[in-house]
Order: sequence, then structure tokens, then C-alpha cells
Amino acid sequence: MTEQTQEIDQETLRRYPAIRKVTLVGALVNTVLAIVKIWVGFVGHSQALVADGIHSFSDLVTDGLVLISAKHGSKEADEDHPYGHGRIETAATVVLGAILIIVGVGIIIDAYYRLLDPTPVAPHSLALVIALLSVIAKEALFHYTRRVAKRLRSNLLHANAWHHRSDAISSVIVVIGVGAALAGWPHLDAMAAIAVALMVIHIGWKLGFQSVQELVDTALHPARIEMIRRIILTTPGVKYLHMLRSRKMGGNALVDVHIQVASKLTVSEGHLIGEKVRESLLQGIDEVTDVTVHIDPEDDETTRPSAMLPPRREITDQLHHSWQNIPEARAVRDIRLHYLDGSIEVEVTLPLTVAKDIESAKMLAARFAKSADEHSDVRRIRVLFE
Repeated sequence: MTEQTQEIDQETLRRYPAIRKVTLVGALVNTVLAIVKIWVGFVGHSQALVADGIHSFSDLVTDGLVLISAKHGSKEADEDHPYGHGRIETAATVVLGAILIIVGVGIIIDAYYRLLDPTPVAPHSLALVIALLSVIAKEALFHYTRRVAKRLRSNLLHANAWHHRSDAISSVIVVIGVGAALAGWPHLDAMAAIAVALMVIHIGWKLGFQSVQELVDTALHPARIEMIRRIILTTPGVKYLHMLRSRKMGGNALVDVHIQVASKLTVSEGHLIGEKVRESLLQGIDEVTDVTVHIDPEDDETTRPSAMLPPRREITDQLHHSWQNIPEARAVRDIRLHYLDGSIEVEVTLPLTVAKDIESAKMLAARFAKSADEHSDVRRIRVLFE
């Protein structure tokens, strides 16, 4: 395991404690607010505040969902889940988005019935104070949770942050409703509730839709893809790239790409260029945590395929058989095969001692080159002396 991979794994392990902390803080605040709002709502004769308290209790359900999904989603990759468990967080975000939509619809329905209610409620002024405190507390939770969500790149926490804001908005509605009731306009809160509920529904739809796209492996944003492409093409040794693909996994992004290098590089140099591409993407783009690089010696989108050509052992046996009449072939030190454009180029390495002078070396090289005519898959044979 590379040092970069170890750092990524450690970051994954740190996600759950951070998510757990911010969610437990939210759960504690929600519990206190729910109890206080329901109690003051009953005592102060505010049906809106009672409903808002029930809304706060519903947040406890989503807090529990966040904790469960974050715990399982932060587990390290294993044999059954080689890319990790980040999709658990994504699936939970879909559920949270749906809950936001349901909450918005519920606010609209409740507001509609309050518009039809001919008997206005005359709440106690204490309900207004508690509603104002709820707005402040829930808005603070929203900013706190969203800040952690941005740091961890967690859509799940981002969704929960907006759930906190939806509760803050419902408390604003209570403030408007109680204030309007005390001022003599009891139905003004219902009209404000409908407008705010539409915003909550929009937020829930946006978060849910983004997460569904992630579940079906939608690519990263085009601007991000262009940045990835630019980083790859500026890596020394990369001539061209194609089949650049990306997908999201929770708060992380996975990338795989085919890069073209010089056709006759050694395996080790081609591997090094691939590692440089991988390292550049991991360091250059925060959300990229895994990169798979396929090394191409040529543009396999335009050249003839080489997959059907005979493997090394078969072709070398054929070559040695055709070299039976060349005594110097017994001194061959190395045979390099280059599978390019649907044929094979052969490089044969011989010791300098097999040739007396330059002319004899040229004649020997010509004999090896001529043997290529006996093999339909071999385009050319070159001889190197060392």
C-alpha cells in the first residue's frame, strides 16, 4: 500500500468521528428544542409551536439515520466492497432528500388547513420567545453542520444541515404566525409557510437528485473533468489520453484513464509515467481518492488491434525455428517484442563478438531481417549489438 493510499484510508477513518460529533450535537439540540416547544406550545396555546416541536422530534430520526449510515459508510474497503462503503452515505442522502420533500409537503398541507380555519389562535407571548430561540439555535446548527460537511465533502451531512435549516424556517413561520396573531392577522403565517415549503421541497429534490445520479455512476462536472484532463496531459511522458471516466463514491471521486506513451518505452518507465499521473491527480484534486491508469503504447482507437497476435512464447519458438540456419542465433541474449498496429516488431540483441567487423555485422543483421518474411505476424526484425 502506498503512502498516498494510507493517507486516504486514514482520512476515511477520521470521517465518522467528525460526522458523529456534529450529528450528536444536533440531536441534543433537537431533543431540548422539541421538549421545550411542545410544552410551551401546550401551555401557551400555540398549535403552530406544538407542530414545530413535533418537527424537531422528526429531526431525531434523521440524525439517527445519519449516524448509522456514516458509521457503515466510513468502513475501510474489504474483499466484498473493494471501493469502500461510500455508497451507503449516498443512499442515505437520497432518503434525507425525500424526507425534506415530505416535510415541505407537510408544511404546505398544514398551512392550507390553517388558511381555512375560521377561528384564529391567540397564543401566549412566551411562544414567540421560544420560536425566536429555536430559529437562532437551528440556524447555528445549520452553519455548524454545513461547515463540517464542506470540510469532509459529505453530501449526507450537507443534507442534514439543510434539514436543520428547514426546522429553522418552520420556526420562522411560527414567529410570523404568533406575531401576526398577536397583531391581529392570524392567517399571515400560513401564506409564508407555503412559500418557504416550496424552497424546502426544492432543496430536498436537488440533494436527492444529485445522489441518485451518483448511484448510477454519473461523471464529475465537466469543469472538473477538464481540470483532470489538463493535469494528465501536462504530466511528462504522456502523449495523449482517451477513455477518461469518473464517478463519485460518497464524498470521493474515482477516475480511470488510458494514457498513450512512446511506443517502445520499457515497462518500468511506462509504469513510472502512470504513477506520476496518479500522484498528480491525487494531490491536485481534493475529492479524487483513487486513480486507475492504463498504459497504451499507441492510440488503440485508431490503430489495428494486436490482441489476436500470438503470445511471446509462441512467436519466439517460431523465430528460433526460422533461425536454425543462422549459427549466430545461438548467441542471442535477448528478444524484445513490440506489439504495435496489429503486427510485431522484433529486436534481437547479440554480443559484439559474433561479428568480425562492421560489414559482417551488417550481413548478419540482414539475414535476421530477411527471416521476418517467414512470419506473417512479424513486420520487422532489427538486430542490436552490445
